[in-house]
Amino acid sequence: MFGNADARWSLPADEVHVWRAVLRRPRESVERMRRVLADDERHRADRFRFERDRSRYIIGRALLRGLLARYLNVMPGELEFQYGEFNKPALASGPWFNLAHSGSVALYALSSASEIGIDVELDDADFARERIAERFFSPTEVAALRALPAKLQPRAFLTCWTRKEAFIKARGDGLSLPLDSFDVTLAPDSPAALLRTAWCGEEPDRWCLRDLSDHRSGYVAAVALRSDGWRVVEREIIHTPEGSLPGQEQQ
Repeated sequence: MFGNADARWSLPADEVHVWRAVLRRPRESVERMRRVLADDERHRADRFRFERDRSRYIIGRALLRGLLARYLNVMPGELEFQYGEFNKPALASGPWFNLAHSGSVALYALSSASEIGIDVELDDADFARERIAERFFSPTEVAALRALPAKLQPRAFLTCWTRKEAFIKARGDGLSLPLDSFDVTLAPDSPAALLRTAWCGEEPDRWCLRDLSDHRSGYVAAVALRSDGWRVVEREIIHTPEGSLPGQEQQ
């Protein structure tokens, strides 16, 4: 699935590897990718009502298996995922990983240092026109959002949303952690950061958030890690007639 599988990929403790993929493949490729999934993954795929959603799930999980297999030097079908209380997949032997997709865009984040979370949303102005922020964000975040010029609010909303989701996913809390119980930065000129948590004053110092948004590709994204002193290495999974191959590294 990723070319020559003889060499194991390295994942240094001071790096977070983020892979981007497009969840579109010919039908025959989707059928081949389905074969590397575990029984529970195939059963879940079969529950999707629409073929587009079913194909995206199959492609996404197969690519995840292909990536992890190269880091661990095993076959993709040999991986056995464990699932936490909120159905977050993990490997007993590491590395930590997380995945997210919006539309046909998928991002995969891997770390050997700590639990990790990632989120991505296609750039959609309709989100900010609704009053979702007032329902889910903290009063501080809502005030910061509405203080921005109207034309900047749609992207700022998605910036806030993806940073909050990445943090929740890294913690493994699922929907049990209210979105208004912590604050993140959202202004266009503010670096990604966790500012406040209602349950612990020291919690923000334990986390590092990074913005992964790609304006040219039309999405907003963020990654969260319970660690500091790391850098993001971004790569792309390129689909070719021969299969999916690792692509160009972006510093």
